[in-house]
Amino acid sequence: MKKSQILKARTAGSAARRFGLGMISPTMLVLLIMTAYPLLFTLFYSFTDYNLLRNLQKPASFIALGNYTKLLHDAYFRQAILNTVKFTLLAVIFEMLIGFGIALLVNSLTRGQKTMRTLLLLPYLLPTVTVALSWRMMLSPNYGIVNQVMEALNLPVFNWFSDMRTAFGMLLLIDVWQSAPFVFLLLYAALQSVPQAQYEAARIDGAGAFKILFFVTIPNIKNSLALCALLRTIDSFRLFDKVNLLTGGGPANTTSTITQYLYNYGIKSLDFGFGSAGAIVMTILVLFLSSFYIKRAMG
Repeated sequence: MKKSQILKARTAGSAARRFGLGMISPTMLVLLIMTAYPLLFTLFYSFTDYNLLRNLQKPASFIALGNYTKLLHDAYFRQAILNTVKFTLLAVIFEMLIGFGIALLVNSLTRGQKTMRTLLLLPYLLPTVTVALSWRMMLSPNYGIVNQVMEALNLPVFNWFSDMRTAFGMLLLIDVWQSAPFVFLLLYAALQSVPQAQYEAARIDGAGAFKILFFVTIPNIKNSLALCALLRTIDSFRLFDKVNLLTGGGPANTTSTITQYLYNYGIKSLDFGFGSAGAIVMTILVLFLSSFYIKRAMG
């Protein structure tokens, strides 16, 4: 190749790279403004005593790890962490099992798959506020249909969201009911990509349904399973709207999550320094869980 042709190729490559950088620069700028700046802002104020009302007249003071010390010594915050971790683990396990089971069932149908997909996705398509208010009406101790049915069957009735025995379980049930269709959708799409030749070869070799499931289906969709678990973990970990609408963190802090705690003691009280420290702790926990799932998926 001649020297002029090499120079021409290099010039064309440089122009293509500059064009590519120019195309992604606006997106990168928006991402930096919308994510990096708020994160740095939160990190900075987590080391200060910044309170919106108190600091209108004077600037915030640097207090080093004071907010983090206060946070980790707070029994309510430690309980909120335990509640959040417990809720996340249970929600992800049930949603993965139910969503995967439904995906296998629908994928095995010879007719009516489109209708089943549409019906099963309806809970996930509903706004969270609508779901929470609908369940609150159904589980109302005064006029809820659930208690009326239980009374008709001579079964004990509960004040579902105010009883320590049932409040946490009801939140878990509602979240699983709404979010399991999301897992179903992703895993159903993954099942479509499993080569049918592998199923046929397994059947010819005499493999039963369970062996086909564990040695053909799951190995082919393990990355999708890890992705679903990661997405549901992050979403469950930041649960707020259902808790805020249905229980407010009660009774006796049994349903309080990290986000609900930060809302009560950081946002509502305008103590943004304390709230920022809690947000940083929550971010670290989410990053730890995310890295765990990513390592599992890559392994």
